[in-house]
Amino acid sequence: MDKEKMYLVNKIFNNETIRTVWSKDEEKYFISVVDIVGVISESNNPRNYWKVLKHRLKQEGNELVTNCNQLKLKSPDGKYYNTDVVDIEGMFRIIESIPSKNAEPIKQWLAKLGSERIDETFDPSIAVQRAIDLYRFKGYDEKWIIKRVKGIQARKQLTDVWNDCGITNSKEYAILTNEIYKEWSGMTSKEYKSFKGLRKESLRDNMTDIEVALADLGELAARDIAANEHPQGLKENMKVATRGGKVASAARISYEQETKKSAISNENALNYQYLENKK
Repeated sequence: MDKEKMYLVNKIFNNETIRTVWSKDEEKYFISVVDIVGVISESNNPRNYWKVLKHRLKQEGNELVTNCNQLKLKSPDGKYYNTDVVDIEGMFRIIESIPSKNAEPIKQWLAKLGSERIDETFDPSIAVQRAIDLYRFKGYDEKWIIKRVKGIQARKQLTDVWNDCGITNSKEYAILTNEIYKEWSGMTSKEYKSFKGLRKESLRDNMTDIEVALADLGELAARDIAANEHPQGLKENMKVATRGGKVASAARISYEQETKKSAISNENALNYQYLENKK
């Protein structure tokens, strides 16, 4: 589990053992419901507590029960059993469903978080400053942060052009971005993250200078071509994304011929490493 989420989960549950598992297919963490219930409710029989709570939530029509999955998790006897799990959002919803003094600090934290997000809708600069402070906390230097903020602005300009060309949802944005990436790197965003040993972390935050430059060039070319030709719909924009990626691919080939080294690196910015990767 990456260090920020591990820190968060440990802080929430006072360093109690909470079993988690990473799903590569869904690119998210799943957390044992019984472990959550055991810590928050302090029940002597957390499995039975969850059974009763799940029945009540189901009667209330709570979609949390519908979204609850089962994965094999290691038990104290060393064997693996199918266990109810939820994602991070589901974890918080379960916490909110349990009347316990242990849940109150978390509920207060969630309320504060919601208040902060509402404030950001009225003053977006608060969100920008929060992002800058988080990058500083993670250890990025000021010059890198300035480049990253500019990169976010450039990405917004690209999605604005796509929106004008009939691309309106995040899934289609991801499809077009993957097409650009595949042309110059040979990998989709998901494959690239796996290559760098990343999970939930931002791929762009963990690129080298040349990788960022190539990613920027591919997206910039796709943006300018689309702005000039006004392709409509996903099929036409895919062709433009491919052309944008080819511009970056040509730059990569030239860079590698001149420097005699690969433009693609499996390193990540903050040396993330997961236990299973080490094994």
